[in-house]
Amino acid sequence: MPFRDRRHAGRQLAVRLSALNLSEPVVLGLPRGGVPVAAEVAASLDAPVDVFVARKIGAPGHEELGIGAVAEGSADPVVTDIAARLGLRPADVEILAARARAELGRRVTAYRGDRPLPDVSGKEVVVVDDGLATGVTAEAALRSLRRLGPRRLILAVPVCAREPAARLGALADDVICAETPALFYAVGEWYEDFSQTTDEEVLDILDGRAAKTSR
Repeated sequence: MPFRDRRHAGRQLAVRLSALNLSEPVVLGLPRGGVPVAAEVAASLDAPVDVFVARKIGAPGHEELGIGAVAEGSADPVVTDIAARLGLRPADVEILAARARAELGRRVTAYRGDRPLPDVSGKEVVVVDDGLATGVTAEAALRSLRRLGPRRLILAVPVCAREPAARLGALADDVICAETPALFYAVGEWYEDFSQTTDEEVLDILDGRAAKTSR
């Protein structure tokens, strides 16, 4: 197990990111699990941290199987070829996407309230998650963020399956993975502690970091 928990993974990831010599980056964690990783990255880079909310679209009856994803700031879902292989019609996918958007909206309100997303136009932006399996959620986030005009868009993840890491290299300016194992079954296999991150933990992290950066 290369990582004890998400915090440890974030510190390991920060070592890789330090080599990029970023200038005043903005760090955005994909909730929930990406936020504790992002907090450690931001602390190491002395950068502000916030959330960017993306939500997986689960297959009917198999919510953990991602057939696509939605992200804040974009009305268009990212849909994988798994949807067609399961025989889902576009209308079926749209119904599932609408449910995912509803949860996405709840999370945006829960995590940021009336506070706007940080201005990323012309900035170096680091998007952080706790692992990359299919990569569909990160893809939705990257596509949406690209429309906001960042100067440099970086995807940073502690452990990545090789195929999606290579694929997302076409959307991000840099993809940084601390570990890219040849055999990859699930993100949680690479953590000793992969317990679920709660909304309360996300809010505690964001509130604590906000207090630190405001001084």
